[in-house]
Amino acid sequence: MTTPVTICDDSSFARKQLARALPENWDVEVTFAVNGVEGIEAVRENLAEVMFLDLTMPEMDGYEVLEAIKEEQLNSVVIVISGDIQPEARARVMALGAIDFVKKPIDSELMLEILNNFGLVSETLEGSNQSLMDASVAEVSLLQVYQEISNVAMGQAADLLAQHLDAFVVLPVPSVGVIEATELQMMLQSVGDSVHTSAVFQGFIGNGIAGEALLIFDQANFEDIARLLKFEGELNRNVEIELMMDIASILIGAFLKTYFKILDVQFSQSHPKLLARNHIRDLTRPKEIPWTKTLSIEINYGVEDHHLNCDLLILFAEDSIETMDSRVTYYAS
Repeated sequence: MTTPVTICDDSSFARKQLARALPENWDVEVTFAVNGVEGIEAVRENLAEVMFLDLTMPEMDGYEVLEAIKEEQLNSVVIVISGDIQPEARARVMALGAIDFVKKPIDSELMLEILNNFGLVSETLEGSNQSLMDASVAEVSLLQVYQEISNVAMGQAADLLAQHLDAFVVLPVPSVGVIEATELQMMLQSVGDSVHTSAVFQGFIGNGIAGEALLIFDQANFEDIARLLKFEGELNRNVEIELMMDIASILIGAFLKTYFKILDVQFSQSHPKLLARNHIRDLTRPKEIPWTKTLSIEINYGVEDHHLNCDLLILFAEDSIETMDSRVTYYAS
Protein backbone atom coordinates (compact mmCIF):
# COMPACT_ATOMS: atom_id res chain seq x y z
CA MET A 1 0.00 0.00 0.00
CA THR A 2 1.29 3.45 -0.92
CA THR A 3 2.28 5.61 2.08
CA PRO A 4 1.16 9.26 1.96
CA VAL A 5 4.11 11.46 2.91
CA THR A 6 4.18 15.22 3.39
CA ILE A 7 7.35 17.32 3.33
CA CYS A 8 6.61 20.58 5.14
CA ASP A 9 9.27 23.27 4.73
CA ASP A 10 9.13 26.85 3.51
CA SER A 11 12.36 26.37 1.55
CA SER A 12 11.93 24.84 -1.92
CA PHE A 13 15.59 23.86 -1.79
CA ALA A 14 15.07 22.00 1.51
CA ARG A 15 11.99 20.26 0.10
CA LYS A 16 14.04 19.15 -2.91
CA GLN A 17 16.87 17.88 -0.68
CA LEU A 18 14.44 15.92 1.48
CA ALA A 19 12.68 14.37 -1.50
CA ARG A 20 16.02 13.27 -2.90
CA ALA A 21 16.99 11.73 0.45
CA LEU A 22 13.94 9.44 0.56
CA PRO A 23 14.54 5.83 -0.55
CA GLU A 24 13.87 5.61 -4.28
CA ASN A 25 12.03 2.31 -3.97
CA TRP A 26 9.82 3.41 -1.05
CA ASP A 27 6.18 3.23 -2.18
CA VAL A 28 5.07 6.77 -1.30
CA GLU A 29 2.90 9.58 -2.61
CA VAL A 30 4.60 12.86 -1.71
CA THR A 31 2.78 16.11 -0.91
CA PHE A 32 4.69 19.35 -0.42
CA ALA A 33 3.63 22.02 2.09
CA VAL A 34 5.31 25.43 2.08
CA ASN A 35 4.26 26.43 5.61
CA GLY A 36 2.64 25.03 8.72
CA VAL A 37 -0.87 25.97 7.61
CA GLU A 38 -0.54 23.81 4.51
CA GLY A 39 1.18 21.15 6.58
CA ILE A 40 -1.64 20.74 9.09
CA GLU A 41 -4.19 20.73 6.25
CA ALA A 42 -2.29 17.86 4.65
CA VAL A 43 -2.52 15.94 7.93
CA ARG A 44 -6.26 16.58 8.18
CA GLU A 45 -6.73 15.37 4.61
CA ASN A 46 -4.84 12.13 5.35
CA LEU A 47 -1.94 13.11 3.10
CA ALA A 48 0.66 12.85 5.86
CA GLU A 49 0.81 9.41 7.38
CA VAL A 50 4.48 10.37 7.66
CA MET A 51 5.49 14.04 7.86
CA PHE A 52 8.94 15.58 7.61
CA LEU A 53 8.59 18.91 9.38
CA ASP A 54 10.72 22.05 9.53
CA LEU A 55 10.45 24.30 12.60
CA THR A 56 11.16 27.81 11.34
CA MET A 57 8.40 28.73 8.89
CA PRO A 58 6.09 31.71 8.24
CA GLU A 59 2.38 31.78 9.13
CA MET A 60 2.53 28.66 11.31
CA ASP A 61 5.78 27.17 12.55
CA GLY A 62 6.64 23.54 13.23
CA TYR A 63 5.90 23.79 16.95
CA GLU A 64 2.38 25.00 16.19
CA VAL A 65 1.87 22.15 13.71
CA LEU A 66 2.84 19.60 16.36
CA GLU A 67 0.57 21.30 18.91
CA ALA A 68 -2.36 21.15 16.47
CA ILE A 69 -1.73 17.47 15.70
CA LYS A 70 -1.66 16.70 19.40
CA GLU A 71 -4.72 18.78 20.31
CA GLU A 72 -6.82 17.41 17.42
CA GLN A 73 -5.52 13.86 17.96
CA LEU A 74 -4.63 13.54 14.30
CA ASN A 75 -2.78 10.56 12.86
CA SER A 76 0.67 11.48 11.59
CA VAL A 77 4.15 10.21 12.35
CA VAL A 78 6.30 13.34 12.49
CA ILE A 79 10.06 13.54 12.01
CA VAL A 80 11.43 17.05 12.58
CA ILE A 81 14.29 18.07 10.30
CA SER A 82 15.52 21.52 11.25
CA GLY A 83 18.42 23.94 11.14
CA ASP A 84 17.62 24.91 14.73
CA ILE A 85 19.75 22.39 16.61
CA GLN A 86 19.34 23.72 20.15
CA PRO A 87 18.86 20.89 22.70
CA GLU A 88 15.80 22.74 23.99
CA ALA A 89 14.29 22.67 20.48
CA ARG A 90 14.70 18.91 20.38
CA ALA A 91 13.19 18.51 23.86
CA ARG A 92 10.17 20.62 22.93
CA VAL A 93 9.34 18.78 19.70
CA MET A 94 9.75 15.38 21.32
CA ALA A 95 7.40 16.44 24.13
CA LEU A 96 4.89 17.49 21.46
CA GLY A 97 4.93 14.05 19.86
CA ALA A 98 7.64 14.02 17.19
CA ILE A 99 9.36 10.63 16.95
CA ASP A 100 12.76 12.03 16.01
CA PHE A 101 14.68 15.27 15.56
CA VAL A 102 17.37 15.52 12.87
CA LYS A 103 19.56 18.46 11.99
CA LYS A 104 19.77 19.76 8.43
CA PRO A 105 20.94 18.69 5.96
CA ILE A 106 19.97 15.01 6.05
CA ASP A 107 21.46 12.50 3.62
CA SER A 108 19.92 9.34 2.15
CA GLU A 109 21.86 6.95 4.41
CA LEU A 110 20.69 8.62 7.62
CA MET A 111 17.17 8.91 6.22
CA LEU A 112 17.02 5.18 5.51
CA GLU A 113 18.42 4.37 8.96
CA ILE A 114 15.74 6.49 10.67
CA LEU A 115 12.92 5.05 8.57
CA ASN A 116 14.10 1.51 9.27
CA ASN A 117 14.48 2.19 13.01
CA PHE A 118 10.82 3.14 13.22
CA GLY A 119 9.59 0.47 10.81
CA LEU A 120 8.30 3.01 8.32
CA VAL A 121 9.68 1.49 5.11
CA SER A 122 7.21 -1.36 4.94
CA GLU A 123 6.23 -1.20 1.28
CA THR A 124 8.74 -1.03 -1.56
CA LEU A 125 8.47 -0.81 -5.31
CA GLU A 126 10.18 -2.80 -8.00
CA GLY A 127 12.71 -0.31 -9.34
CA SER A 128 12.64 3.39 -8.56
CA ASN A 129 9.78 5.66 -7.53
CA GLN A 130 9.40 7.86 -10.61
CA SER A 131 6.90 10.25 -8.99
CA LEU A 132 9.37 10.84 -6.16
CA MET A 133 12.21 11.40 -8.61
CA ASP A 134 10.08 13.85 -10.60
CA ALA A 135 9.20 15.76 -7.43
CA SER A 136 12.84 16.12 -6.47
CA VAL A 137 13.93 17.80 -9.69
CA ALA A 138 11.83 20.94 -9.30
CA GLU A 139 13.78 24.06 -10.18
CA VAL A 140 15.36 25.94 -7.29
CA SER A 141 16.65 29.51 -7.55
CA LEU A 142 20.06 30.48 -6.22
CA LEU A 143 18.44 32.81 -3.69
CA GLN A 144 16.51 29.85 -2.28
CA VAL A 145 19.78 27.98 -1.87
CA TYR A 146 21.31 30.99 -0.10
CA GLN A 147 18.26 31.10 2.17
CA GLU A 148 18.65 27.46 3.18
CA ILE A 149 22.40 27.81 3.76
CA SER A 150 21.62 30.86 5.90
CA ASN A 151 19.02 28.86 7.80
CA VAL A 152 21.56 26.18 8.70
CA ALA A 153 24.22 28.76 9.65
CA MET A 154 21.65 30.68 11.70
CA GLY A 155 20.81 27.54 13.65
CA GLN A 156 24.46 26.78 14.40
CA ALA A 157 24.99 30.31 15.72
CA ALA A 158 21.83 30.12 17.82
CA ASP A 159 22.90 26.82 19.35
CA LEU A 160 26.25 28.28 20.39
CA LEU A 161 24.58 31.38 21.86
CA ALA A 162 22.01 29.24 23.68
CA GLN A 163 24.79 27.21 25.28
CA HIS A 164 26.67 30.36 26.25
CA LEU A 165 23.61 31.99 27.81
CA ASP A 166 21.89 28.84 29.10
CA ALA A 167 18.70 30.09 27.43
CA PHE A 168 16.46 29.39 24.44
CA VAL A 169 17.10 31.47 21.32
CA VAL A 170 14.03 32.30 19.25
CA LEU A 171 14.71 32.13 15.51
CA PRO A 172 12.96 33.77 12.56
CA VAL A 173 12.91 32.90 8.88
CA PRO A 174 16.08 34.55 7.53
CA SER A 175 15.53 37.28 4.97
CA VAL A 176 17.80 36.89 1.93
CA GLY A 177 17.88 38.98 -1.21
CA VAL A 178 19.91 41.08 -3.61
CA ILE A 179 19.28 44.72 -2.75
CA GLU A 180 20.31 48.00 -4.37
CA ALA A 181 22.64 50.43 -2.61
CA THR A 182 19.75 52.86 -2.12
CA GLU A 183 17.78 50.21 -0.23
CA LEU A 184 20.79 49.50 1.97
CA GLN A 185 21.18 53.20 2.66
CA MET A 186 17.56 53.48 3.77
CA MET A 187 17.93 50.40 5.97
CA LEU A 188 21.00 51.79 7.68
CA GLN A 189 19.41 55.23 7.96
CA SER A 190 16.51 53.81 9.99
CA VAL A 191 19.02 52.12 12.30
CA GLY A 192 21.11 55.27 12.70
CA ASP A 193 18.04 57.38 13.50
CA SER A 194 17.23 55.31 16.61
CA VAL A 195 18.58 56.87 19.81
CA HIS A 196 18.86 53.46 21.47
CA THR A 197 20.82 51.70 18.73
CA SER A 198 24.37 50.38 18.85
CA ALA A 199 26.06 48.09 16.36
CA VAL A 200 29.15 45.92 16.08
CA PHE A 201 30.86 45.84 12.71
CA GLN A 202 33.20 43.13 11.36
CA GLY A 203 34.61 42.59 7.89
CA PHE A 204 35.40 39.22 6.32
CA ILE A 205 37.18 37.95 3.21
CA GLY A 206 38.10 34.65 1.59
CA ASN A 207 38.62 33.10 -1.86
CA GLY A 208 37.16 35.97 -3.85
CA ILE A 209 34.31 36.56 -1.40
CA ALA A 210 34.26 39.66 0.81
CA GLY A 211 31.74 41.56 2.85
CA GLU A 212 30.74 43.04 6.15
CA ALA A 213 28.71 41.85 9.12
CA LEU A 214 26.68 44.16 11.34
CA LEU A 215 25.12 43.04 14.61
CA ILE A 216 22.61 45.71 15.59
CA PHE A 217 21.36 46.11 19.15
CA ASP A 218 18.17 48.15 19.49
CA GLN A 219 16.91 49.17 22.93
CA ALA A 220 19.08 46.56 24.59
CA ASN A 221 18.51 45.94 28.30
CA PHE A 222 22.08 45.59 29.49
CA GLU A 223 21.10 44.56 33.00
CA ASP A 224 19.29 41.55 31.52
CA ILE A 225 22.16 40.85 29.13
CA ALA A 226 24.61 40.99 32.05
CA ARG A 227 22.54 38.44 33.96
CA LEU A 228 22.46 36.15 30.94
CA LEU A 229 26.22 36.41 30.59
CA LYS A 230 26.60 35.92 34.35
CA PHE A 231 28.34 39.27 34.83
CA GLU A 232 28.02 40.43 38.42
CA GLY A 233 30.05 43.66 38.46
CA GLU A 234 28.94 47.25 38.08
CA LEU A 235 27.55 48.23 34.72
CA ASN A 236 29.08 51.10 32.80
CA ARG A 237 29.51 51.94 29.12
CA ASN A 238 32.75 49.98 28.82
CA VAL A 239 31.07 46.90 30.29
CA GLU A 240 28.11 47.32 27.93
CA ILE A 241 30.50 47.41 24.98
CA GLU A 242 32.22 44.28 26.27
CA LEU A 243 28.87 42.49 26.56
CA MET A 244 27.93 43.44 23.00
CA MET A 245 31.31 42.30 21.71
CA ASP A 246 30.87 38.96 23.47
CA ILE A 247 27.51 38.30 21.81
CA ALA A 248 28.75 39.60 18.45
CA SER A 249 31.77 37.29 18.58
CA ILE A 250 29.47 34.29 19.04
CA LEU A 251 26.79 35.13 16.48
CA ILE A 252 28.94 36.60 13.71
CA GLY A 253 31.74 34.06 14.14
CA ALA A 254 29.50 30.98 14.27
CA PHE A 255 27.33 32.12 11.38
CA LEU A 256 30.26 32.88 9.07
CA LYS A 257 32.12 29.71 10.06
CA THR A 258 29.16 27.52 9.09
CA TYR A 259 28.25 29.55 6.00
CA PHE A 260 31.75 29.39 4.55
CA LYS A 261 32.17 25.74 5.53
CA ILE A 262 29.12 24.87 3.42
CA LEU A 263 30.60 26.86 0.52
CA ASP A 264 33.98 25.15 1.12
CA VAL A 265 35.75 28.50 1.45
CA GLN A 266 38.59 29.49 3.78
CA PHE A 267 38.02 32.95 5.22
CA SER A 268 39.35 35.44 7.73
CA GLN A 269 37.71 38.17 9.81
CA SER A 270 38.82 41.62 10.80
CA HIS A 271 38.73 42.75 14.42
CA PRO A 272 35.20 43.74 15.48
CA LYS A 273 34.48 47.42 16.00
CA LEU A 274 31.71 49.24 17.81
CA LEU A 275 29.73 51.64 15.62
CA ALA A 276 27.98 54.50 17.37
CA ARG A 277 24.84 56.10 15.93
CA ASN A 278 26.79 58.79 14.08
CA HIS A 279 29.05 56.15 12.53
CA ILE A 280 26.01 54.17 11.35
CA ARG A 281 24.60 57.33 9.77
CA ASP A 282 27.96 57.91 8.08
CA LEU A 283 27.57 54.55 6.35
CA THR A 284 24.42 55.82 4.63
CA ARG A 285 26.40 58.33 2.58
CA PRO A 286 26.63 57.15 -1.04
CA LYS A 287 30.43 57.35 -1.15
CA GLU A 288 30.68 55.02 1.88
CA ILE A 289 28.87 52.19 0.06
CA PRO A 290 31.12 51.12 -2.83
CA TRP A 291 28.55 48.70 -4.32
CA THR A 292 25.55 49.29 -6.55
CA LYS A 293 23.97 46.15 -5.12
CA THR A 294 24.68 43.58 -2.43
CA LEU A 295 23.55 40.13 -1.38
CA SER A 296 21.96 40.75 2.00
CA ILE A 297 21.13 38.24 4.76
CA GLU A 298 19.12 39.56 7.70
CA ILE A 299 18.33 37.57 10.84
CA ASN A 300 16.64 38.71 14.03
CA TYR A 301 17.80 36.79 17.10
CA GLY A 302 15.78 36.92 20.31
CA VAL A 303 16.20 35.22 23.67
CA GLU A 304 13.02 33.80 25.19
CA ASP A 305 11.84 35.55 28.38
CA HIS A 306 14.69 38.08 28.21
CA HIS A 307 15.16 41.56 26.78
CA LEU A 308 17.77 40.64 24.22
CA ASN A 309 16.98 41.16 20.56
CA CYS A 310 19.54 41.85 17.89
CA ASP A 311 19.63 41.93 14.10
CA LEU A 312 22.46 40.22 12.27
CA LEU A 313 23.03 41.75 8.85
CA ILE A 314 25.48 40.04 6.49
CA LEU A 315 26.36 42.06 3.39
CA PHE A 316 28.36 40.53 0.54
CA ALA A 317 30.25 42.81 -1.85
CA GLU A 318 28.80 43.07 -5.33
CA ASP A 319 31.80 41.43 -7.00
CA SER A 320 31.47 38.47 -4.59
CA ILE A 321 28.03 37.48 -5.85
CA GLU A 322 29.25 35.89 -9.08
CA THR A 323 31.87 33.85 -7.16
CA MET A 324 29.27 32.60 -4.68
CA ASP A 325 26.75 31.88 -7.42
CA SER A 326 29.25 29.58 -9.09
CA ARG A 327 29.70 27.67 -5.82
CA VAL A 328 26.02 27.24 -4.97
CA THR A 329 24.96 26.33 -8.51
CA TYR A 330 26.03 22.78 -7.67
CA TYR A 331 23.51 22.63 -4.82
CA ALA A 332 20.67 23.99 -6.95
CA SER A 333 21.13 21.42 -9.72
